[in-house]
Amino acid sequence: QVQLVESGGGLAQAGGSLGLSCVADIRAPNYNVIGWFRQAPGKRREFVAAITWTGRDTYYADSVKGRFFISRDNAKNTVGLYMSKLEPEDTGVYYCAARGDSALTTSGYLYWGQGTQVSVST
Repeated sequence: QVQLVESGGGLAQAGGSLGLSCVADIRAPNYNVIGWFRQAPGKRREFVAAITWTGRDTYYADSVKGRFFISRDNAKNTVGLYMSKLEPEDTGVYYCAARGDSALTTSGYLYWGQGTQVSVST
């Protein structure tokens, strides 16, 4: 069973920064792409960013490109999401998720954390 636990959400002002962390208890070697997603109130969950096992390849949604940064520390089984220049539209529940293969894509993630709330005020 793959377990993912997010932390680090909270309240920030527009223009500010927040960091999220996802601890992935991944025992199978194939779950090597980790992604971040978010869901705003009344909206569908959307892809934010993803990173491969080595950390060399990343992929971002256009809406966060240049503002968010995804990183990975395999020694600690941790994937981080640093969010800067936050906008009220970034408000939502942020989830980390794991794929079962090495495809760096926006869908097909098999395992999900419980999510952490991020709220950005004007």
